[in-house]
Amino acid sequence: MSYSAFFQPSPAAVGDVIPVELDGVFWLFYLLERREDPKPGTPWALVRTKDFVRFDDVGVAFDHGDDSAPDFNVYTGSVVRDDSGAVHLYYTGQNPNRLGVDGQPLQVVRRASSGDGMATWVRDQEWKLPAPQGHVPGDWRDPFVLRDPRDGRWRMLVAGRRDDAPERRSGVIAQLTSTDLDTWTHAEPFWAPERYLMMECPDVFAWGDWWYLVYSEFTDSFTTRYRMSRSLDGPWLVPDHDTIDGRAFYAAKSADRDGRRFFFGWIASKEDARDDGAWLWAGTLSTLEARQHDDGTLAFGLPRELLTSFDQVVDAGLDVSPGTRLHAPDGRQAIASGGHLPQCVLVTAVFDVSPGTTEVGLVLRASDDGEEGYVVRLEPRRHRMVLDRWPRAVTGPAQWQVSGDVPFELERPADLPPGEHTLEVLLDGDAMVAVLDGEVALSARCYDRPSGGLAVFVGEGSTEIRSLTVRERSDT
Repeated sequence: MSYSAFFQPSPAAVGDVIPVELDGVFWLFYLLERREDPKPGTPWALVRTKDFVRFDDVGVAFDHGDDSAPDFNVYTGSVVRDDSGAVHLYYTGQNPNRLGVDGQPLQVVRRASSGDGMATWVRDQEWKLPAPQGHVPGDWRDPFVLRDPRDGRWRMLVAGRRDDAPERRSGVIAQLTSTDLDTWTHAEPFWAPERYLMMECPDVFAWGDWWYLVYSEFTDSFTTRYRMSRSLDGPWLVPDHDTIDGRAFYAAKSADRDGRRFFFGWIASKEDARDDGAWLWAGTLSTLEARQHDDGTLAFGLPRELLTSFDQVVDAGLDVSPGTRLHAPDGRQAIASGGHLPQCVLVTAVFDVSPGTTEVGLVLRASDDGEEGYVVRLEPRRHRMVLDRWPRAVTGPAQWQVSGDVPFELERPADLPPGEHTLEVLLDGDAMVAVLDGEVALSARCYDRPSGGLAVFVGEGSTEIRSLTVRERSDT
C-alpha cells in the first residue's frame, strides 16, 4: 500500500486509465508504460483506491500477447458486467508487425471475460471487431460500452477516422449496437463533428437530466474535453469552458460513486525529467472530482478526501497574516518566505482581488527573494490562470534568448471578477495540480527546482490576503 498524492509505478508510468467502481472501491486499470527500449508489449495494470490517498498496487492484471499475437499491445477499452454477472473486458489489440492495407499497424477491438470477480481474464481468441470499410484500419481504438436505458441495447463507441475525409477533420466516434454483448451491428456514428483528427478515449454518462460525452483530442490542443446534451442521441452542446484540465492532463475517463463523479487521467511526464523536456505519453495518475452546476456545466477540483488528508499545518515562514495587503498600482510587490516547503504539500490562499488588477498569485519552490520558482498566476484582465517558471533555459548569449517566446507555459480559461478567489496548489515531488475556486484545474510538471520556499505577489493592482495556509500529511 502506497501513500501519495499521485500514484505512479516505479520506474514505469501510468497510461490511459479504465476506471471501474465496485463496492465503494475504484479499480483503476491502466496501460502500463514501462519506458524500456526496445519497447515491450503494453499490458493493463491495476491499482485500487477508496480515498485517492492510499493506493493498492496490484501490478499487471491483464497481460499483453507474445511477439506474434494480434494483441502484443493491449490498449484502452472498457469493462462491463452483463445480466448474468459475468464481466467483459473490451480492448484494443495491436501488433506493430501486423499491418493493414495502408501500411500502418492494425488496431482491432478484442474481448476477454472474467468469472471470478476480475481476478483473472480469459481471452476470446476468435472474437474481434476490425475497422469497417470507410474507416482507417490503424485508427480504430478505445472501445467504450454502455447500456441505453431506453431499450436495454448495448452501445459500443469506438474512436476512429474516416478514410475519405481531410485528415485533420477525419475523426469520428463510431457506434455499434448489440443485444447480447457478442454480436455487434454497425450503426450511424455516435458523433462525427468534422472537427478533429481523433477523439480518443470516449466516455459517456448520465448525470441528472444531462448526458455527457468526454473525449481526448490532439488537433487544436492536447487535452480532454466534454460536451453535454439532454439526450443520448445529441445534439451535443459546447459549454463555455469545455476542457477538463490543460495540456499536462490527458485521457481522462470517469466513474461515479454515491452520486459523485470522478475523472481519472494522467499528468504527462517530460523527456529527461526536465522542465524544458518534450511532453511524453503517460505519466502519473491524477484524479479530479467534477461538480455539476445548475445549468449542467461542470467544474473540476481535487477530491475532498485528498484535500482533507493534508491535516498538519506547517509554518512556511511567510510574513503574511489575514488582512495583509499587497499594493503595486504600476509595478509588482511580493513577500517571500525563504526556507523550503515540504515535498508533498497543499498550499491554500484566499485573495480579495481589487478591480483592475493585472495579476496575483503564488510562487512555489521559490528562491529566498521570491524571484525564481514555479508561478501560479491569476490574470483577471485576460480571464485566465497560468503556470509560469523562472529561470528558463538559456538558448543564446543575448538577454532575450531564453526558452519560449510566450510569457507562460500552461494556461486555463477562468472567470476572475473582482472579489474573493481561492487558489489551492497541491505539489508532490514533480507533479502539481492547481485549482481555482473549486472550478478550474491546471496540472503541471515541476522538475528543475526540487526545493524552495513560498511567495505571494501582486502586479499592477492590489489584493488583500484573507488567508494563507500550508499543510502536509501526518501519515506520510
